[in-house]
Amino acid sequence: MSNAFDEAHARSMADPEGFWADAAGEIDWIKPWDKVLDDSRAPFYRWFAGAECNTCYNALDRHADGGRGDQAALIYDSPVTGNTVRTYTYSELRDEVALFAGVLRAQGVGKGDRVIIYMPMVAEAAIAMLACARLGAIHSVVFGGFAANELAVRIDDAKPKAMISATCGIEVNRVIEYMPLLNGAIELATHKPDACVILARPECEADLKDGRDVDWVSAMAVAEPAECVPVAATDPLYILYTSGTTGQPKGVVRDNGGHMVALKWSMKNIYDVDPGDVYWAASDVGWVVGHSYIVYAPLLHGCTTILYEGKPVGTPDAGAFWRVIAEHKVKCMFTAPTAFRAIKREDPDGKLLGDYDMSGFESLFLAGERLDPDTLHWAEDKLGVPVIDHWWQTETGWTIASNCLGLHAFDIKPGSPTKAVPGWDVQVLDDAGHPVADGDIGAICIKLPLPPSALPTLYQRDDLFREKYLDEFPGYYVTADAGMIDEDGYLYIMARTDDIINVAGHRLSTGGMEEVLAEHADVAECAVIGVEDQLKGQLPVGFLVLNAGTAKGNDEICADVVQMVRDRIGPVAAFKLAVVVERLPKTRSGKILRGTMQSIADNKEYKMPATIDDPAILGEIDEALQTLGYSDARAR
Repeated sequence: MSNAFDEAHARSMADPEGFWADAAGEIDWIKPWDKVLDDSRAPFYRWFAGAECNTCYNALDRHADGGRGDQAALIYDSPVTGNTVRTYTYSELRDEVALFAGVLRAQGVGKGDRVIIYMPMVAEAAIAMLACARLGAIHSVVFGGFAANELAVRIDDAKPKAMISATCGIEVNRVIEYMPLLNGAIELATHKPDACVILARPECEADLKDGRDVDWVSAMAVAEPAECVPVAATDPLYILYTSGTTGQPKGVVRDNGGHMVALKWSMKNIYDVDPGDVYWAASDVGWVVGHSYIVYAPLLHGCTTILYEGKPVGTPDAGAFWRVIAEHKVKCMFTAPTAFRAIKREDPDGKLLGDYDMSGFESLFLAGERLDPDTLHWAEDKLGVPVIDHWWQTETGWTIASNCLGLHAFDIKPGSPTKAVPGWDVQVLDDAGHPVADGDIGAICIKLPLPPSALPTLYQRDDLFREKYLDEFPGYYVTADAGMIDEDGYLYIMARTDDIINVAGHRLSTGGMEEVLAEHADVAECAVIGVEDQLKGQLPVGFLVLNAGTAKGNDEICADVVQMVRDRIGPVAAFKLAVVVERLPKTRSGKILRGTMQSIADNKEYKMPATIDDPAILGEIDEALQTLGYSDARAR
C-alpha cells in the first residue's frame, strides 16, 4: 500500500521538474525561472535558471511584513557567558540584519563580493550571514578558533573583500582569543581584505588596527539600513570549505534559489515542524548543519530557531540540553550522536531529565556520524519520542536519507537512516559501476542530476569537482561512503569507503564492529580502525571510552568486547585487540578522526587535521597504541 512518502519519492524520480517547481511555490521570487532544470552544461546542472530572488528577504522580510513580525525568530542562549538569553523577533532581526548590511556596504561590500565570517556562536554570526545574503555578497563561514594557517588558506582561495570576527570565543573553561589568529592569518595570506569588522566581547579586549579594523557597535550606530539586492537563483549564496582541507581547498558552493526551495521543503516533510514551532539544531554556524538548520531553513519556514553557545555537558552539567528544550519549548532537535554519547556517559540513567518539563518535545534527529544502536535505544528509552538517524553531507546541504516524519513515519531499523529522501536517486554500485544486489556492500552513489541545494560545483574549481565526485562513476555523484540497501529499501551507511577493511581477503565494515562494541553496558563510545598486518593485510583494533562509574576492570571489558565481536560477526573478523582510552580524537563537529588514528597505528606521517577539537588527544591515542605493539612500537 502506498503512502505519502512513496508517492512523493516516485513523483520526484518520474517528474523532478514538476516536483521541485511545486516546492518552489513556497518561495517568493522577484522574477520566475525560465527553466526549472538547466541541463545544457551537464554534468554541471543548475536549478531555476533565469529566476531572481533574495534569500534574506525570504528568511526575514516576508515574515516580518507578513504577520510574524512579533514572533520570535532567533533565540540566543549562552550558558558560557552567565546564562545569557536574548530573543530577536522577526522584525527586530530583519532590522538588525538590514543595519549590518549597511555596515558592510559602507566598507565597499556589494553583490558577488566574498566575505569571510570567523565568529563564535553568537547571534551576530547569524546576523552577518544574513546581511551578506541581503547584499548578494557571498559569505564563507570559518569555524571560530581555526588555526591561522588554515584561515589563511581560505582567505587566499575566497579572496574576501571584508572579514567579520570577534575578539574571542568562549569554551567551558577557557577564552580563545581570535585577534592573534585573525592577524596571523591575514599576515600569512597573499590576499589582504580591505576591512575587518570586529565584535568586541567583554571577556577579551583587543587592539584594532587603524585603517583596517572597524568596531561592530560603533559602525552599527552610524549605519544606514540596506535593502535586499536581487540575485540570480544560480548565484552563489555561500562557500563552505570542507573539513580536512589541505593545500588544495575544496570550497563547496551553495546557490540561492535551489537552496531555499529544498530547505523550506525539508522543514515540514522531513522534520514535521510548522511555521511558529521552535526548532533547535545544536551545532555550530561553522558547519553545514549550522548553515542549513540554525540559520536558513528554520527562518525560511517561519520557525523560531535557537543559537546555543554551550556544550551538551559541562555547561553546567549533562542536563544542559534538557534545560534548553524545556525553557524554550523546543519541538524538534537536531544534533550529532556524539553529543548524546557524552550525555549518556555522564548521566547513564538519565536522572537529570526528571528536572525538566519535556512535554512539548516531539522528535530528535541525529546526523554527522554513525548512530550506534545503543545510543539510539538509550535516547528512545529516556526521551520517549521518535529518534531519527538521518544522513547527509557538507556537499549536499540537506538530507539524503531519513525517516521523513512529515510524510510517513516508517518503522525504525537501528543502524539505518531509513530511506532515500524524495529527490535523491541513491544506488549502491560495485567497483565496475554496476548496481549490487540487495544486502551487498558497495559504493553509495547518487544518480545525476542532484536535487536542488546540492553543490553545483566547487568554488572556481570545476576540474576538481569532476575529479573528486563525478569521474569514478560517470553519471553519478560519489559520496565516498560505503553501505548497502536492504530488501525493504532501507539504506545502511557502513563506513567511509576507505573504512572498509580487508582482513585476509574478506571485506568487513568497521562500522558493523563498532555496533557490537557499543552494545557493551560499560562502553560509552567506541571506534574501530584497520591497522596494517603482514599476514592478513589488515586487522581491526577497537578503542573504548567507558561510562562514568564503571565497576569492571579495563582488561575484563576488553576481553568482553573481543568475545562479543567473535560471537556476532565471527572469527572472520579477526577482532582480538581493544584498548580503553579516556577520549577519542574528533573534529569540532563530533566526527571521530579514524583516518588519523590509523596513520598513527601504522607509524605513518600524517597532517594534523585542521578541524581537530584538541590535538593533545592524538598523543593519548599514540600511547594506547604502543601498549598494543603499534605506532612507534612497530619499529622496535
